[in-house]
Amino acid sequence: STTETNAETLTLRRELKKVLRENLNDGGVKERVETVKSIDEAIRILNRLKIVESKKRKRESDSSSVEVPKEFKCTLSKTIMIDPVIIFSGQTYEKRYITEWLNHDLTCPTAKQVLYRVCLTPNHLINELITRWCLANKYDRPAPKPSDIYYVTELFTDGIESLLQRISSPSSSVADQTEAAKELALQTEKFVNVRDFFIKELPDSITRLLTPLSVLGDEVDSNPELQENIVTALFNMSTFEKNKTVLAENHQVIPLLAKSMKQGSVVTRRNATLTLASLSDIDSNKIIIGNSVALKALIDLIGELDDLSATHDALCAVIDLCCDERENWKKAISLGLAPAAIKNIKARRNLFESLAALALISPHERVIQEVANLGVIYDLLSILRKTSCMVTCENAVVIVGNMYAKSRERSIKKILAEEENQHKTFTKIATQGSVVAVMKAQGILQCINY
Repeated sequence: STTETNAETLTLRRELKKVLRENLNDGGVKERVETVKSIDEAIRILNRLKIVESKKRKRESDSSSVEVPKEFKCTLSKTIMIDPVIIFSGQTYEKRYITEWLNHDLTCPTAKQVLYRVCLTPNHLINELITRWCLANKYDRPAPKPSDIYYVTELFTDGIESLLQRISSPSSSVADQTEAAKELALQTEKFVNVRDFFIKELPDSITRLLTPLSVLGDEVDSNPELQENIVTALFNMSTFEKNKTVLAENHQVIPLLAKSMKQGSVVTRRNATLTLASLSDIDSNKIIIGNSVALKALIDLIGELDDLSATHDALCAVIDLCCDERENWKKAISLGLAPAAIKNIKARRNLFESLAALALISPHERVIQEVANLGVIYDLLSILRKTSCMVTCENAVVIVGNMYAKSRERSIKKILAEEENQHKTFTKIATQGSVVAVMKAQGILQCINY
């Protein structure tokens, strides 16, 4: 067997090393007869080594010439199974490979069904059949390695370089680039270690991934499926904490995401927005994004109202970018965040996030003026009367309170007084709202009763 051959090879090598060491350390002190004996012993060991290794190579050659039945191969490793196990779906896999698969994805790789129970049962029948087949065909079946049983990196990283090469190569067709990008998006979605490996281990991986789109320039959406798969892969990699800074600091990533929010499929726009939202978790990235064209692209998307989900994600990204970052707060105001948020409020779309964004910037005088000019006061009062969400109520009353405090216009005071007289809106909030809402409502009540 291979194990016995390896053991004999190791023993012979040790013996040879010992003989040579004794001769070298002797320094010529031994008599000629003893030296000849040592040389003869070394030659004997070398000849034996040659025979053993020759047999080993022959066995390997014989094994490689035999075609292993597909029933004996694991569909994950593509090699003969050493420790076959059955999973809940009834499929059989190599234990170490399916164990790592299930650490990342609770579905059957073949049947694609969700596994509600994770139970690996030794498949004794298939193991016995493989053993008998190996004996009959003189096939050298490898022995399991204990260190490999529970972690198999190569399953998820093998071939990633090849995919990247197909995506970035000028000789690749668009169809081949698209297929490779789709596979990469799938791999990065399923496996965390692929996200880590891609950025950390492959040289210039991000730049190479973006090559097909950077070549297109402003015509980035001329290959929509390719663009979608590349942006999706970027999003998947952005969810891995260690990748966030590296991605944001690559000079191509943020401009590409900004373009993809304007030019691309529905999925592309959403994933580009989600990527920016993910990257904005890091404080240093907030500055990079705030200084780029991406902030305007996010605000433009908020004002479009075309895609409820993308608008929601854009609002969340902008709120993250503006929180604790005063410069971004100012830039967002100048780029039209208030009118974009108000548009959503009036349409009663993404109300929670739109009110949160507007409340965040409402202390600014320009925002108050825009709120007044767009007549959103009546929408805010209607929301306050009907909402049962304490956070929505708090944000709406904060905006109303800032409107009155900053403008001091008699018309607003009159509107608020009429609201209180007819619906007791602020009295209710002052007794039932959150701490902040209560304070704002009490302030409004004092003003209108003054």
